[in-house]
Amino acid sequence: MLSYPNIDPVALSLGPVQVHWYGLMYLMAFLCAWGLATYRAKSRDSWNSEMVSDLVFFGALGVVLGGRVGYVLFYEFSKFLADPIWLFKVWTGGMSFHGGFIGVMLAMLFWCHKYKKTWFETLDFIAPCVPTGLMFGRFGNFIGGELYGRPVSDPNFPLGMIFPTDPYQLIRHPSQIYQALCEGLLLFVILWWFSSKPRPRMAVSAVFLMGYGCARFFMEFFREPDIDQGFILFNWVTKGQLLSFPMIVAGLLMIAYAYHKKIFDWGPQKNA
Repeated sequence: MLSYPNIDPVALSLGPVQVHWYGLMYLMAFLCAWGLATYRAKSRDSWNSEMVSDLVFFGALGVVLGGRVGYVLFYEFSKFLADPIWLFKVWTGGMSFHGGFIGVMLAMLFWCHKYKKTWFETLDFIAPCVPTGLMFGRFGNFIGGELYGRPVSDPNFPLGMIFPTDPYQLIRHPSQIYQALCEGLLLFVILWWFSSKPRPRMAVSAVFLMGYGCARFFMEFFREPDIDQGFILFNWVTKGQLLSFPMIVAGLLMIAYAYHKKIFDWGPQKNA
């Protein structure tokens, strides 16, 4: 069994100002997305550094606002009704990927209108830069001891650990790390490889939807369901799986449509 590192959630204290690891993980996520997007823009004549900076800025707003509001609506609405101010306490943890995804979509609409870019041209460009942010977010969950895994079936399981935030003090899967590697690192490698060559418009976005949806659906089998949600369907389907399934279906339909239309936004095929 591994020992939980029990890291202080406050990374740095400067008098009355406290810098939390959770916030630093988000900062790392946005900086990494900006760096990757800047690199991708070099191979596209119609993109520049100002567009990338604005895109990441709008995306960051969408992630934070959408992620927090989505978490409240999908998972902790009763807690919000009891304490509305809790909505703004982002540093305490509690963000929803699906809410952040919706927030980013809305932010991208505004960005596309400003720069006269098509919706899927923009999403195809930025999608490969997203998984590293998901990875840092899961690391933040691990440091905060939240969203831990289900109890292991074998007490000698070498990756099992006891989280101090677990009221039952059971040996559990470190599912945050599993998700960081699967939904983050692995998905990044797949998307970066797939998008390194010109693909039909919508195809990269489709692979992101399918990839994340499948990874999240599978990882939910290791993650402890939210205590106030439990299994919401067939006594095994979680809220995360229910929200991920439409992403998989949408991704399949989109990639079929993309390769049927074969519209290219960059590369030698663009004007073919």
